[in-house]
Amino acid sequence: MRIIEKNKDFIDKALNVISGNEFFKTLTITQRENIVSKVAVFEEYEDGEYLVRLGESGDSLLVIIEGIVSVLIGEGEERFEISRLEESQMIGEMALVLNENRTASCVSLGKTQVLKLSKEVFKKIISAIPEACFSMMQLLAHRLKRSSKMPVLSDYCSITQLPEPETLRLLPVSFIQRHRVVPLKKNKNNVTIGYCDVFDKALLDSVRRFIPGAILNPARIELDYFNQILKCYGGELAVNDNGESDKRKSSSIEELLKRLVEEGGSDLHISAQQIPRWRIDGLMREISGFGKIKTDEVLHLLEHMISPAISAQFNETGDADFAFSTDDRSRFRINLLRDSNGVSAVFRHIPNNIMSLEELGMPDILRVWAEHPKGLILVTGPTGSGKSTTLAAMIDHINRLKNCHILTIEDPIEYVHVSKSSLVNQREVSVHTSSFSRALKAALREDPDVVLVGEMRDLETVSMALETANTGHLVLATLHTSTAINTVNRIIEQFPSDSQQQIRKSLCDNLIGVCCQRLCRKVGGGRVPAYEIMNMDYAMSNLIREGKTHMLETAIITGHGKGNRLFNDTLVKLVKLGKITKQEALSQTSDAEDLIRKFSSM
Repeated sequence: MRIIEKNKDFIDKALNVISGNEFFKTLTITQRENIVSKVAVFEEYEDGEYLVRLGESGDSLLVIIEGIVSVLIGEGEERFEISRLEESQMIGEMALVLNENRTASCVSLGKTQVLKLSKEVFKKIISAIPEACFSMMQLLAHRLKRSSKMPVLSDYCSITQLPEPETLRLLPVSFIQRHRVVPLKKNKNNVTIGYCDVFDKALLDSVRRFIPGAILNPARIELDYFNQILKCYGGELAVNDNGESDKRKSSSIEELLKRLVEEGGSDLHISAQQIPRWRIDGLMREISGFGKIKTDEVLHLLEHMISPAISAQFNETGDADFAFSTDDRSRFRINLLRDSNGVSAVFRHIPNNIMSLEELGMPDILRVWAEHPKGLILVTGPTGSGKSTTLAAMIDHINRLKNCHILTIEDPIEYVHVSKSSLVNQREVSVHTSSFSRALKAALREDPDVVLVGEMRDLETVSMALETANTGHLVLATLHTSTAINTVNRIIEQFPSDSQQQIRKSLCDNLIGVCCQRLCRKVGGGRVPAYEIMNMDYAMSNLIREGKTHMLETAIITGHGKGNRLFNDTLVKLVKLGKITKQEALSQTSDAEDLIRKFSSM
């Protein structure tokens, strides 16, 4: 361990990190600056070094500024990891508040930098600032809630207590593998369901769909035991996965959409002369129990969803986009198209519940961007990378925080925003306006403070978005680009060569930042975002103005303390946290050689 010398860059870096911490964000900027510059100590640990040890006095609070920390309990051969902590998370608050010894050891995984507060300083903060005291109470309450899980069911932790095959077949193997739940025991109408992670209401409802009328008794089980069940019965279960429990043909398209939501899928594909498929965790899968859709069946299934205007558009052009809601939980963006086999439809699930940036796993810098009064924010990535979801979270943050006018222009409207602190108006292309560019021209006369542009798909829309940002509005928009540097180049290259210098200047003056994102398949099911962040500063503006965009990558690397990140940085972090595999990271990276080098130094 070594003490880090304080300098302006490191202080700025620490302030940026702790501003995203639930405890420190309750303090004013001045209070945070005083803590960081005057009373905090900064320490750096090498890979494998102990930050704290089990049984030591809890005499300080640590906040991770950079790196990953493994939390271990037990000693010797009985020691095992219970969690991993990352940037902005705290170590030692429980021991400090309770005046007890450490209940776990924390070990650095790679180089780790921390902010350290002594017990005396911590007490002064709590005593002087009531908001900080309440924030700490909330943090500890959440910790208690998480720790109050049902204990592991000891009767089902032994290989000699494997469930009967007939019991296992109560749930499809695909459902068992995705949600890490398994039927353990059936006694008349009572079914014991083992789970590895969290057994919440959504999962309970999904299980009930497969076992209707049963009394379900959830019991937490060890992951090793769950894996042992799959190892012993996996083949037999897979053979029977198309059996009776999964051969339930839906009587309507709504039933399929309901199943899509329950399974956590993102897309449903219905195509003439094809078996229906859905996309779960990024992978396309046939829906078991269904045969091929007849040539004329797709339009018949969707006829009650399609308005006369959409029908006329489809008959004229051969494709159409529209939105549809089934209930309070489920909204879908639908694309209807003609192909060589007949008619196809693609349903993208849009949850009605808008998650926060923190819940999505996105960096705190996006919240900072959303609080800017004016400028241009770009969220980019391939189709299906979660751009709309991220933008919805940013708009919702503004809607809750500011008293302003928010105008969204989308094709079609995806997330529905109810006016809160702000007034929100949502316009849909082809329904409320003829094009993005026309709606943006009109927006300048509609007194908006914030404008969301669903997609900057042509030169006129890009030009209008830049003009809107330049006239004192905050503009949020999307592009289909793979990196931050590609995003800047794509915008500039859309314009004629004699206009490109002016566009560079406009970007320098208005661009707040670029967030490029991709969704990675998560260990244990689900997906998690990997992202690249370019947080504009003076140096980056000069590079863009001078046409030296090839040097932006270096600026992102050196600006790590300002929130900048390359894709490979976040991929390595996700691997270290155990959220994705190295194979998944390599499948997502644009620079495999660099990522492999980073893996070798982990």
